Parts: sequence; C-alpha cells; structure tokens
Amino acid sequence: MPDSLQLASPSPLTTLTEDEILFRDNVRQFADDKIRPLSKEMDEKGMFDHALIDQFFQLGLMGIEIPEEYGGAGGKFFEAILAVEELSRVDASAGVVVDVQNTLVANALLRWGNDDQKKRYLPKMAADTVGAYALSEAGSGSDAFALQTKAEMKGDEFILNGRKLWITNGKEAEIFVLFATVDASKGYKGITAFLIEKRFPGFTVGKKEDKLGIRASSTCELILEDCRVPRENVLGEVGKGYKIAIETLNEGRIGIGAQMLGVARGAWECAVKYAQERKQFGKTISEFQGIQFQIAQMATDIEAARLMVYNAARLKDGGVDFVKEAAMAKLFASQVAERVTSLAIEIYGGYGFTKDYPVEKYWRDSKIGKIYEGTSNMQLATIAKMIFGK
Repeated sequence: MPDSLQLASPSPLTTLTEDEILFRDNVRQFADDKIRPLSKEMDEKGMFDHALIDQFFQLGLMGIEIPEEYGGAGGKFFEAILAVEELSRVDASAGVVVDVQNTLVANALLRWGNDDQKKRYLPKMAADTVGAYALSEAGSGSDAFALQTKAEMKGDEFILNGRKLWITNGKEAEIFVLFATVDASKGYKGITAFLIEKRFPGFTVGKKEDKLGIRASSTCELILEDCRVPRENVLGEVGKGYKIAIETLNEGRIGIGAQMLGVARGAWECAVKYAQERKQFGKTISEFQGIQFQIAQMATDIEAARLMVYNAARLKDGGVDFVKEAAMAKLFASQVAERVTSLAIEIYGGYGFTKDYPVEKYWRDSKIGKIYEGTSNMQLATIAKMIFGK
C-alpha cells in the first residue's frame, strides 16, 4: 500500500508547506516503523510502551510548541495537530499521549504560566516529563465546574483534598494541571488551577481504568489527601481557573478532532487494501460497485473532517477566534471516525469482527471521540450558543 492513500486533491486548507510536509512524513514513518508493530500488544496488555514515550521526546513530539529557549521545538499548533493525526492513524493511544502533552498541558503553561513556572516546567516537558490535565470528577463531567476538590490556603501552601477521575496520562505523568475550588460558595469563580508534581506530599495516582478503547493510554484516578501545594504553583490567578479550563479545552478539542481524523484514515486505508485483496464470485470485492460506493463515501467524510480540523488549527495559529470551528471539528470528526471504522469492519466481513485484523481496534478507539474533552451534546451546545449568542 502507498505511504499515504490520497483522498482528494489538495485544497487551500489542506495544502501544507514544505516544512510541514517533511514533519508530517517523518512522524508518519516513525509511526509505521516503531508504533505499528507494538500496537496490538499494547492494546491487549492495556499498557503503553515507555520506550516509545522516550522516543517521542527524542523526536521533539512532546514539546512541539514549547519555545526553543526552553528546549522545545518552537513549532506551531498546526504541527501538533499533524503529529496527533499521523500517530492516531496507527494507534490512537499514541496520538492521545502526544495530544494531551501539547494541546492541553503545554498550552496551559505557555498561555497562563508566569516566567518562573515556565522556567521550572517547560524544559522538563520538552526533555523527559509527561504532563496530564486533571479537571473531571465523579460528579463533574459535562458540568465541569461542579467539581468538589477543595483547596484551602494555609501559610505559604494550599492544602488540597478530593479525587479526580478519568485522567489521561495519569500513570506516566509527573506534572499535572489540576483544578480545585478555593471557595465553593463562589461557584465557578472559586475554581483555581494548580501545577502539581507527582512527588508532592498527599498526592497519589489511583487505579487505572480498564477501557473499551485507547486501552494502552492510561486513564487514572488521582487522590489528594491533604496534598501540599506551594502558593507559587497556582497557575494564572486564584479564582480564574474556569477561564483557563475553558480556553485550554477549546484548543484541546482540535486535538481530539485530529485524533479521530487519524483513526478514520487508518481504518479507511485498511479497508481499501483489504477490498483489493479479498475475492468473491471470481473477482476482488473492490470491483463491486456497492463496495466502491462505501469506500468513496468514507473518503469524502474523511476529507470533510480534515478540512474542518485543519481550518480550526490554522485559525488558532492565526490568532483568529476558533471556538465554534473547534467544536464543529471535534463533533464531526468523531462522528466520521465512528461511522468509517464501523463500515471498515463490514467490508472485512467476519474477519473484521475478530481481533486478528486491525479494524475492530480502530472502531473501539473511535468511541471515545464523542465523549472526552466535551461530549457531542456539549459541542452542539457550544455551536448553538455561538450561532444564537445565548
């Protein structure tokens, strides 16, 4: 199969610069050579190969937007999106490890961190330290600001108590952007963001969830029992955590769109290849118009998703408002991923329903796209709000 099956001729939104093409191709080659051979085993074991994370750092994939002065690549948000797409084309768990590091944790530090915080943490994140983003709790999913984790100021420290759930990269992370309330009576205006190190007293990583998809990616509970956090580790301002959470997740949604785009592409490429190999009634099934139409519709959906994801990323890099476009990109790309991966299984027939072939994993990995970093209903609510101004 060619390195990249072409879905359509380049459009203004999908046209890449020479540097972007080189970067994309390097990530694609790495994913095919190093990640693909390990994907099935990592999925079965529910564990990500740490040697791959080391290689992510060596390639600069964990600090794409971090400025060179802090040891990062000094790249653009769009390059992070390309990386997430290409990694997810092979393994969605790999895509989300890089996604959370770049679009959530590093982005939050770059935008809201003070000079001291940037000097302390950005070089580590560029070199060898995984980050995680801890907002969700048992009672606060879509209603993110119903969180119950409390932060009480005592002397030069905040004392945090509570539990966080469904935290991606929880097992591997050493740095956490974590949200707690300093005053529950103030509602969302009491929410504060903290930079928490794994070594802080009173901080524990709890159980790792056993999931349907993206199984190699760790999704963990975090436990805070009188966790002591220095005052200087408040990210942004006390009481302004809600603003950090909202604005960072807007960027993160483009990353999830890229992840789902990659998942759909991976499944589609498998389906095209299989259709050209599988014979029934004396000819390959790719010669039947019914299969051709399915493949064509999948390709069209993927191209539309790509346009939306790339457009949102370009808008972000251009300093133009992108909130609606980010919500649309995540909403549509997750729908496309679920639809395309399901059709890929059907094209494989009975084989697609077994774990001997990769398409069932793509389908399982696609489901999370409609759930995390804002469910599809929350994306629709955001889009409607942007349309009607309410």
